[in-house]
Amino acid sequence: MAKAVAGEAGVPFFSISGSEFVELFVGTGAARVRDLFEQAKKKAPCIIFIDELDAVGKSRSGGNGFMGGNDEREQTLNQLLTEMDGFGAGDATVIVLAATNRPETLDAALLRPGRFDRQVLVDRPDLIGRLAILEIYAKKVKLGEKVDLKAMATRTPGFAGADLANLVNEAALLAARRGSKVVESEDFAEAIERVVAGLEKKTRVLNEKEKKIVAYHEVGHALVGAKMSGNEQIEKISIVPRGMAALGYTLQVPTEDRFLLNEQELRGQIATLLGGRAAEEIIFGSITTGASNDLQRATDLAEQMVTSYGMSQVLGPLAYDKGQQNNFLGGMNARRVVSDQTAQAIDQEVKDIVETAHQQALEILTSNRQLLEMISEQLLETEVIEGDSLRQLLGQVDDQHLLPNSEEKAVAAIPA
Repeated sequence: MAKAVAGEAGVPFFSISGSEFVELFVGTGAARVRDLFEQAKKKAPCIIFIDELDAVGKSRSGGNGFMGGNDEREQTLNQLLTEMDGFGAGDATVIVLAATNRPETLDAALLRPGRFDRQVLVDRPDLIGRLAILEIYAKKVKLGEKVDLKAMATRTPGFAGADLANLVNEAALLAARRGSKVVESEDFAEAIERVVAGLEKKTRVLNEKEKKIVAYHEVGHALVGAKMSGNEQIEKISIVPRGMAALGYTLQVPTEDRFLLNEQELRGQIATLLGGRAAEEIIFGSITTGASNDLQRATDLAEQMVTSYGMSQVLGPLAYDKGQQNNFLGGMNARRVVSDQTAQAIDQEVKDIVETAHQQALEILTSNRQLLEMISEQLLETEVIEGDSLRQLLGQVDDQHLLPNSEEKAVAAIPA
């Protein structure tokens, strides 16, 4: 982006990484900063771009700072601050841009007016952005007449630009292996599955019993998800192993970009996650280790509802986590220091949400047991069910046992 700015402005462009300033010998980094700005001023007006600014610009106070006054990085940072004081009258115009994935660790002096006082968040693209990125990379390959890039953009929420470039490249490789001269829609569909779920493990052969368990597990997810409010459209069910540990998977395709979800929709997501375990209980009367990841995701989501989104009648509209101020790229939130009584109440609320969703999944599958068995038997024969045939089957789900939609009580922002 910095290079594009320089190109639009028609000025020279200097690029350097923050780690290049840091050396073993004290004073070397500061000298390099001086040399960089001297060269830039000779070429002014120009743009300087510093990548990974946190390598040299970490805070000098608290746990993130430096120890001692002779630290090499501290001297380098001081020199950088001096060069960017912004008060030099008549100085040549030098614009400094920088990038970092850890803005929370930067020294406060770097963010003051006259220095890095404009902050631009480069987030993952939305639907329009993904479509524009796909159109750019798709120009490098020959597309089939039926390829719909907008449909591909809709199916790839959360993909960054690099992910989309990799998607087009993967689709082109699949087309080449088929001996085709153009990339078709099925190549893009398989490429999306490879990126999301991993490569097919054709050498991982399951015995008949395990294969049956996986089939019922995945169909359980699909049947519950088909009738849950706010869930994505079920596009494919497969019992072909993929990736490191997935013995089967249920592919859900969003119909639109969503940034807000209400309480009922979040409860529906939890019920869908527990649909596989519920199917195992109903059909086999026992459970397996296959639902471990589902349980972890369901528990995390329920805990966010209670501690982050205030979706608890008992605890009220309060936040019990510390947010993500120190987790710019995501990660688990740390829980605030609370009393033992409050901690027990949080745990009980999380348990109640998950158990209610589990019971809901059991009711849906019990009332649709015949459909569950029919789709599972078909899946065991074909290994994959997708598209219109799958949607026609899922359209037969009896929803009389669904819990009535409650009034939307709260709205939660879904973190990127």
